[in-house]
This record gives sequence, C-alpha cells and structure tokens, in this order.
Amino acid sequence: MKWNLMRSDDRQPDEMRPISFVRDFTTMADGSVLATFGETSVLCTASIDEGVPRWMKGSGKGWVTAEYSMLPGSSPDRVRRETRGPKGRTQEIQRLIGRSLRSVCDMGKLGERQVLVDCDVLQADGGTRVASICGGYLALHDALSRLMLRGELRDHPISEACAAVSVGIIHGEPRLDLPYVEDSNADTDMNVVMTESGGFIEIQGTAEKASFNRNELDNLLSLAEKGIRQIIALQNELTGTKPTI
Repeated sequence: MKWNLMRSDDRQPDEMRPISFVRDFTTMADGSVLATFGETSVLCTASIDEGVPRWMKGSGKGWVTAEYSMLPGSSPDRVRRETRGPKGRTQEIQRLIGRSLRSVCDMGKLGERQVLVDCDVLQADGGTRVASICGGYLALHDALSRLMLRGELRDHPISEACAAVSVGIIHGEPRLDLPYVEDSNADTDMNVVMTESGGFIEIQGTAEKASFNRNELDNLLSLAEKGIRQIIALQNELTGTKPTI
C-alpha cells in the first residue's frame, strides 16, 4: 500500500502510537492497569464481587461488566460529571467494553462471581474506548489470576487475549490508531475489537463525511488487525502467556 500524507505526529499511516501498560497502578483493586496510547491515558481497575446479579443466581455462572467515565480534567474543556447517570455515549462505550471482555471469559469457570471493570479516562486524545478495552483486559486477567493464586479458582477463566484499535480514512488515506485531531476530521471512523485467534468481537464503522467502499473496508480491517496483533503481543509478554497464533 502506498502512503501519501504525513501525520501530525510524524508516524507512518500504518504505525501505532507509543503504547504502555502499567500493572498494579493502584493497590486497592484486585487488578489495576494504567493504559496509555500516545497522549490518551485510561486507568482500568477490576473489582471482584462474591455474588452475581439477581437474574443469574443459581446458574453457576459468573458475570463481567464495565463502567466508563471521562474525568473532568481529561480534555481541554472540563468534562461535567454524569451525576444523574451515564449519558448515551457513556452507556454505549461501557457496554462495548463489557461485551468485549465477556467474549474471552468463560463464565462457568468464573463461578457465581461478578467482576466490575472500571475505566476512567485521565487524559483523552482519541481512542479512549479501545484503550479501555486493552487495559481492561489486563486488569481483568490480573484480578482472576489472583483468584487462582488464592486457590479460589481451579482453571483460569480467560480463554484468550483480546484487544481493540481505532482506524480511519483521513483525506482519502487509511490510518491506524487515530489521535483526536485525526478522529475529529476523519472521512470514515472505525473501532475494531478482535480476539487473539483472529475472531472479530465488534466492528464499529461510520461514514462521517464520505461513504467507504469494500476495498477501503478491507484496508481498514487489515490495518486494525496489524495494530491489534502488536497490542496482544505486548499483553502476552506482560502476562507471560504463550501466543496461540
């Protein structure tokens, strides 16, 4: 693929921003990870509740859910706290995070426990939902690993890694891992969530300014897969998990 334009941060169009995951960033939660994608930072914590929602009692299965929020100082203009409940965008994102994490967690092995993964955006520069999924996965993995170490689980409920990344078309060019300046000016904006084995969990694609064709969609998915494989390789390095692909 031939690239035409220079990005604002001098990356190649198929290049990820610098990524880091700091595990055990806080000490009170069962699992905590500070996920950083360029200038975007999200604190992800996983808390285990010895019980499940009422509608799951007696099923022998557990549940994983998520909450998401942007802290007031996470953007140039102060974000107001959602004291009257999450707004539509917030609900959409936290449902996406929960679906993504549940897709790689065996609820039978978890038993009748609920894990709540909280994702709080400390600084937002595009890609907050995908950073939340990537950091949330590690926080969930660490929390469940601690249950294993305490002898409270026989088998680890995580079946494989999952990760997410943003892609888009800007000025006719497909690009990987969009910061805000690109995300807000994209012709097409897309978030992709995948498992380590290559299965798609979710594809959220929108024509913001111009429709996209099948060839452009294929190019975006190829870019997303490349970025996700890089993220999962880093996740596996941190958890000591051998690649399955």
